Amino acid sequence: MTDTAALKRRMGRVGVWSSALGGESAAFEREAAAEVERLGFGTLWVGETPTGKEALVHAALLLGATQRLMVATGIANIWVRDATAAANGANALAEAFDGRFVLGLGVSHAPVVSARGHDYRRPVSAMRTYLDAMDATKYAGPLPEPAPLLLAALRPKMLELAAQRTQGAHPYFVPVEHTVRARAILGPEPILAPEQMVVLDTDPERTRRTARRFMSLYLRLPNYVNNLLDLGWSDKDCADGGSDALVDAIVAWGEPEKIIDRVRAHLDAGADHVCIQPLTDTPREALEHLRVLAAADLVST
Repeated sequence: MTDTAALKRRMGRVGVWSSALGGESAAFEREAAAEVERLGFGTLWVGETPTGKEALVHAALLLGATQRLMVATGIANIWVRDATAAANGANALAEAFDGRFVLGLGVSHAPVVSARGHDYRRPVSAMRTYLDAMDATKYAGPLPEPAPLLLAALRPKMLELAAQRTQGAHPYFVPVEHTVRARAILGPEPILAPEQMVVLDTDPERTRRTARRFMSLYLRLPNYVNNLLDLGWSDKDCADGGSDALVDAIVAWGEPEKIIDRVRAHLDAGADHVCIQPLTDTPREALEHLRVLAAADLVST
């Protein structure tokens, strides 16, 4: 049984989220993970894409390059590997790396799932069935403690499932008001770990242009748009890369103090851990932004 309070402490209050990191060489990734650890961030989150590194192999690479850093998948797609493979792989990582691995699971998105030949029509039911199969898996290796699970959850039914069956939720592409709603649905104990995009730039026009370059992908995916509509944003807000108001709600930008303020807003709203994603052209540039934010004392927020 996972000690959720202890897991929260190990994950820390501030982490780092990156998808672009997976496109780099293993050598660079090892250096980057070690740097994230040196800077004091508690957890490094990595995404899984159809063209990128397999999630559990990727996590092993990063765990092997660090000593204390927690590594989490954000997220491992349930349609990529069956439940037995996910359970066995996660447990192997948990034992090999002293409980530093967190398995973030998600249902991904209809276009990605359909391209793999699967039916996306009932994602919550699919996740429930997947968790049932994971629970039924018999793992023969040594296992001091199973790997903790978090669900990529945005809307009420998936958040409820996260609270009932896992250690918590990892919402992505959300404003602070979602954190308020998510905490109310999850209850007080489960982990709530939202992702937060950030841009270290004080020029509004340039910053929003950068933000829209990243946001446009997500605003073409119904899961994210429907979640924003549920929160009261309009179709117009979600069009053309996002209105100025939506950009400013999704992406924290400006001086480091502005980024810190947004992280604190999530924490005050009920988050236990906030993983920041610098929106930069390259992972090397993202590391430089992380150095600036760490120097501004973000990690002790």
